[in-house]
Amino acid sequence: QVYLTESGGGSVQAGDSLSLSCAASGQTSSVYTMAWFRQSPGKEREFVAAVSWSGGSTHYADSVKGRFTISGDNAKKTITLEMTRVQVEDTAVYHCAADLAYGDGTWAHRIGVYDYWGQGTQVTVSS
Repeated sequence: QVYLTESGGGSVQAGDSLSLSCAASGQTSSVYTMAWFRQSPGKEREFVAAVSWSGGSTHYADSVKGRFTISGDNAKKTITLEMTRVQVEDTAVYHCAADLAYGDGTWAHRIGVYDYWGQGTQVTVSS
């Protein structure tokens, strides 16, 4: 079992920066990919960014590319999402996810590949 805990959410203004963190605990030795997804009321959960340590790659949704940066510590199994130039459309509950499968990260954007999910942290962006 893997447990994921997010932190760093809050209320900010459009154009500001915010950093989110996620820490994995439990049986983390087989965690090879970690990612951020977000969900707004009435909308499906959507991919934001991922880091694949087995594939040695990072991946981003087009909507956040160039504005958000994902980083992580493979030894500690933690990830951080640095959000810059945030927009009102970025308002959502951000969830951390972990994938136990070893891969190259090709399918890191697909919600179905992830085995564990955190409870989420709220990010609210005002204009």
